[in-house]
Amino acid sequence: MLPVKEAQSVILDLVQPFYPELDTEVVDLLDATDRILAQTVISQLDFPHCDNSAMDGYAVLYTDVQACNNQDPTILDIIEEIPAGYQPQRSIQPGQASRILTGACLPMGADTVVMQEVTRREGNRVFILEAPSPQAFVRHRASYYKAGTALLNPGITLNPPEIAVLAAAGCNKLSVYRRPRVAILSTGDELVTITQPLQPGQIIDSNQYALAAFVRQRGGIPELLGIVPDEPDALKRAITQAISNSDIVLSTGGVSVGDYDYVDQILAELGSQIHIRAVAIKPGKPLTVATFPPSLLSPVTKGVPGGSQRPVLYFGLPGNPVSALVSCWRFVQPALSKLSGLPESQWGAMFVKARSRYDLRANGRLETYCWGQLRLDATGNYEFHLAGGTHNSGNLINLSQTNGLAVVPVGQTMISAGEFVQVLQVAPLKS
Repeated sequence: MLPVKEAQSVILDLVQPFYPELDTEVVDLLDATDRILAQTVISQLDFPHCDNSAMDGYAVLYTDVQACNNQDPTILDIIEEIPAGYQPQRSIQPGQASRILTGACLPMGADTVVMQEVTRREGNRVFILEAPSPQAFVRHRASYYKAGTALLNPGITLNPPEIAVLAAAGCNKLSVYRRPRVAILSTGDELVTITQPLQPGQIIDSNQYALAAFVRQRGGIPELLGIVPDEPDALKRAITQAISNSDIVLSTGGVSVGDYDYVDQILAELGSQIHIRAVAIKPGKPLTVATFPPSLLSPVTKGVPGGSQRPVLYFGLPGNPVSALVSCWRFVQPALSKLSGLPESQWGAMFVKARSRYDLRANGRLETYCWGQLRLDATGNYEFHLAGGTHNSGNLINLSQTNGLAVVPVGQTMISAGEFVQVLQVAPLKS
């Protein structure tokens, strides 16, 4: 039974990230939100495109206005008005100024902009009532970005700010990593679909829905393979199908030590290498992690010409819905992050230090994850609120609204209310 951190390290070592040469696709900019950039973006445009004004005011020569003040203003002749989008037609000479609006290109000769609040206009003349600083309110060409250099680097997630940058740079199409394909299957004779009437002893398979939502939230494409009965041949067929066209497989159930837990047996029969069989974590101790080498896979898997180039990673998760989700948050998410092309700094789980508002209890033998809500208090510090009701892995209902998992380390049986605790953030903060 591996410690949690060692298990995560083993899993990350098994993941081979997407290849920029093979695992990419070109998408339109409007379809690129939340995708991961695969190639460096270089623009042929400088930012700003020209020297321009950061204020409404007057474009002037600094030497004309460097000594003026309210009692002794400089008086300049206005020779032109320059709105945004207009190409200046005249150069500024000593004793002259151009009326200029925010974002407009600076005329030749001008080196400074005087904001209109410190001027007074009379006809075609302007009185400068306060001396500006040299080059005041001038945004110089290429001061933000120089054409031909790297604008955005691979591995970043394209959010609205990056989309805006790409649009401004004229990048209508770009190369992004493809989305990971994740096969999902549930095992257990007790499971039924959401549309079937329940019989005594049966439960609805919620894991397909939870894991599909988890995969979509993290940029993957879930392939739902349904419910597999506790029967070795059926499970072998399902796993064979799952590994035939996926990067990762998530199965729930069948990984403990019960009479009908066949997953490890079938994985061995199919030629996989099992790396993890259990982790010292609660909930989620029965966790199987295995890999299928490329030599065992279909020659057309993942659409890679000439055959698959990386092993398929298999996660045999507990069947308990709470345990399955905790295992995904703690172990599958880092694997998906690395596979997807994100930088190493974003592979690991995200922990924050928070003050617990409740007593957190554990048995001391396993690293225990208590679910609840991570919030910011009035002073901007993190605090953790334990989920209400019965707190055990059989209570899926109080997992609702969870965005954090507080960790009680091995060897510790309680963290008292008011003490600090490490919290794994799994969703955005509650307001």
